[in-house]
Amino acid sequence: MKIGLLASNPDLYSNRRIMEAGQERGHEVEFLNIKDCYIKLDGKNPEMHYRGGRILNDFDAIIPRIRPSATFYGTALTRHFEAMGVYTLNNASSITRSRDKLYALQLLINNGLPIPTTGFANSPLDTDELIKMVGGAPLIVKLLEGTQGKGVVLAETTKAAESLINAFKSLKANILVQEFVKEANGKDLRCFVVNGRVVESIMRTAAPGEFRANIHMGGTASLVKITPEEKKVALLAAKTLNLKVAGVDIIRGQNGPLLLEVNSSPGLEGIEGVSSKDIAGKMIEVIEKDLKYKKPEKVVENA
Repeated sequence: MKIGLLASNPDLYSNRRIMEAGQERGHEVEFLNIKDCYIKLDGKNPEMHYRGGRILNDFDAIIPRIRPSATFYGTALTRHFEAMGVYTLNNASSITRSRDKLYALQLLINNGLPIPTTGFANSPLDTDELIKMVGGAPLIVKLLEGTQGKGVVLAETTKAAESLINAFKSLKANILVQEFVKEANGKDLRCFVVNGRVVESIMRTAAPGEFRANIHMGGTASLVKITPEEKKVALLAAKTLNLKVAGVDIIRGQNGPLLLEVNSSPGLEGIEGVSSKDIAGKMIEVIEKDLKYKKPEKVVENA
């Protein structure tokens, strides 16, 4: 098969591993830089063009790995590949849903999934009410479109929370205000879901003096055995957002698991670094299964 990896950085560990995994299975895998793709909209003959005048019309599958800053254009490209009849590992609408933290949380709680108490308001006049709504300080303030721990801030006092929320509001930034779950103790679970299965789970522990457990923020990872309830939360979260591949982040609250967020382009470095499993290979296997790919049999020549 010919597979395109639609992303921004060919040197990123996750992107290199996915390309290697596809090539090891005998597929032709090409890196497609998001910024170098452009679209021809045509009711009869839609096309995807690539810098240099090439038309991308011979791909069997696309693996979108879209960074947050490229969400709008990256999902437009993914949607166009879909219109051309090309299989996409995660589809554009699922990626879009997962990137809007507020919309994603609304969908998740509507499916009965447990989350930390969260507030959202448009006006700075509601700051005091927002703080009370989530149980007061300390609390977490999150930008709606942050990732890898960026745009997530801990306000330890009511005064700090007021200043922080009002500062974000003055910049016209959309934020969520969320209760701080102290018993999580700087740890969270990253459950890697592929095609309706949790293929691996790790516990991420924040660096000293840091509350965010993200690997990109200096956190460390170790393998962890999740409970049946945690597994159920992870699978339902990925299913709710219709993601074939998802990183589901969960914290252990005093009354059970609480869902933090669902990532549509989860990183592989942390999880493959502590696991013996070929996570990238499992992603390629989904494409093979969905496209009913049969590996060519080796021809044995007579001596």
